[in-house]
Amino acid sequence: MALALNKTALKQQRDKLTMYERFLPSLDLKRQQLLVDYQQSKSLVASTEHKIAELLDSQTGLFSLLGASEQELGNLVSIEELVVKEENVLGVRLPVLDEVRFRVKEYSMLAKPFWVDFLVEFLQTMATLCVRRDIEQKRVSRLNEAVRRITQRVNLFEKVLIPQAEKDIQRIRIHLADTERAAVVRSKIAKAKQNRGELTMRTV
Repeated sequence: MALALNKTALKQQRDKLTMYERFLPSLDLKRQQLLVDYQQSKSLVASTEHKIAELLDSQTGLFSLLGASEQELGNLVSIEELVVKEENVLGVRLPVLDEVRFRVKEYSMLAKPFWVDFLVEFLQTMATLCVRRDIEQKRVSRLNEAVRRITQRVNLFEKVLIPQAEKDIQRIRIHLADTERAAVVRSKIAKAKQNRGELTMRTV
């Protein structure tokens, strides 16, 4: 659509520019806040992964007993219910782990080795950490996508909309100034002709 080079269009472009410049700071602030949340979520994932690694390293003795055992321990611990809620962070819906409920297969305290109790506790703790890590990774993924989208919008305002509005305003102002100068020149020429005509009439 061709740009109208008149005062109405000039006002429209100025109004647009004012709106863009007013909206951009809040948009950029939101982007910065989302970036902070994104970095914090990445740190949480790293922390949870570190806890998983530490837990695995701390239970080498238990694994040795488990490897040497002939006990039937399949499906000893399973997740019975996983409760995941959502929170709204700056317009981004993020999952939050609320609760993990386990089902522990019944076993005889006398028939099973003493370390089975430790194994049950270990499996529950490990499963909880793994579920938490997966949910934290989903938060990171959603925040990353949100940051990408809002960065595109900030760039649109900074690099396209605002410069284009400024350019259009400049074009219209130059055109209006040229038109006004041309009108002044025409007025002077017309006045000069009128003066010459009046002078000729008086001479005659």
